[in-house]
Amino acid sequence: MRHILKYIISRVALTIPMIFILLSFIFVILRVMPGDPVTALLGPNTPERVIEEKKEKLGLNKPIIVQYFDYLGKLLMLDLGESMVFNQKVIVPIMEKLPATLELGIFGMLFSLIIGVPLGAYAANKRRTIRDFGIRIYGNIVWCIPVFWSGLMFQLIFGVWLDLFPIAGRTGTRLLVSTFEKTGFYIFDTIITGNFHALGDVFFHLFLPAMTLGVYLSGVYVRLTRANMLDVLKSDYILAARSRGIPEGKVVYRHALKNAFIPILTMLGLQCALLIGGAILTETTFSWPGMGRLLYDRIMLRDYPTIQGTIIVFALAITMISLIVDIIYAIIDPRIKY
Repeated sequence: MRHILKYIISRVALTIPMIFILLSFIFVILRVMPGDPVTALLGPNTPERVIEEKKEKLGLNKPIIVQYFDYLGKLLMLDLGESMVFNQKVIVPIMEKLPATLELGIFGMLFSLIIGVPLGAYAANKRRTIRDFGIRIYGNIVWCIPVFWSGLMFQLIFGVWLDLFPIAGRTGTRLLVSTFEKTGFYIFDTIITGNFHALGDVFFHLFLPAMTLGVYLSGVYVRLTRANMLDVLKSDYILAARSRGIPEGKVVYRHALKNAFIPILTMLGLQCALLIGGAILTETTFSWPGMGRLLYDRIMLRDYPTIQGTIIVFALAITMISLIVDIIYAIIDPRIKY
């Protein structure tokens, strides 16, 4: 237990410079990009005097190095700043949109595991057959298809042609807003209020975007699971289990899959970055009111503080998930030492 605690402390310590480097990179990139955010905000026909007054109010007339240290000073006080476009703190829209992204990300990851891991294990068990070949082709195709394109196709097929699922939004318009005001997590809010009709509507709207994200990520798990299962199935203890007459399904899906799952768990942490990137495109495609859509909208508006604050929250979320996965990894496999 002591080595795990030591590892957690070292990982948390490494998080600080990583966030600092990312923040510095984003800060510089946003300010060297072509275009003037104040002119974009007020319009090209705005008098120069008004533009200069707005820049002075926002602190954009200061040297970049001064702006940078001013921003770091606010961050040390846990202040993400104020929006350049809207009269509100940056943390306000982030806290409003974060639950939607977390719900989409969690269920998208569940979809990817439910689809990818069993298919990969089945392909390994049926290796060098037409089934194995078909599953491998599926894994390559879904990984190569852009997630926004697959989202549009799912909308067209399941939402327009078959009319099975809604193609936009987080919930129906007839539901009371007060149903979802407790935590912002719609699934949790409907459960604690006992509104199971609303819960069904939430899942109904969540299905297509989560499936889009899950199918996209499942390709990685198909290939990774298959590769690890092939190695595990050659192990001596698998041969011994088969020689004792244990049913093949139990050997493959209980004994072999359990040991092949450790590298998959590692990939789960690494996939968080791809999950965030996919969430941005998925939320834009499905008009999902989450962090990805917020980031996209604020990039269009050149709202520096909100863009920076959103990326910091994304980075912290990815770091925390990776840390949790590594801890679980160490607990599952006691051979690992840090």
